[in-house]
Amino acid sequence: QLELTESGGGSVQAGGSLRLSCARNTGTANNQYVAWFRQAPGKEREGVASINTYYGTTDYSDSVKGRFVISQGAARNTIDLQMNSLQPEDTAMYYCALGYAMTRTLRPSNYPYWGQGTQVTVSS
Repeated sequence: QLELTESGGGSVQAGGSLRLSCARNTGTANNQYVAWFRQAPGKEREGVASINTYYGTTDYSDSVKGRFVISQGAARNTIDLQMNSLQPEDTAMYYCALGYAMTRTLRPSNYPYWGQGTQVTVSS
């Protein structure tokens, strides 16, 4: 059974940085995508960043472009999300997800596999 495990959440002041990591118990495929989503209380789940695990192509939402970077992690079968210049509006539960063969890589419905989430809290 495919499993995803997030780590690295926490609390930080505005302007600070955090690094999230998503570990998966499956290898890489040329049509495989891993994405980070976030959901704040009372809001819809939002796609933040995605990466094709084979080709390394990435996509970002406009809200994080230039501040967040998604990349292959140092550990095998991990995907990291480096979050810089964090703002209070970035506060949310962050989830990683995995899916295959898609065009819209920031759409939650394209991902059948999800982690449990990790909380990120940014104070002003």
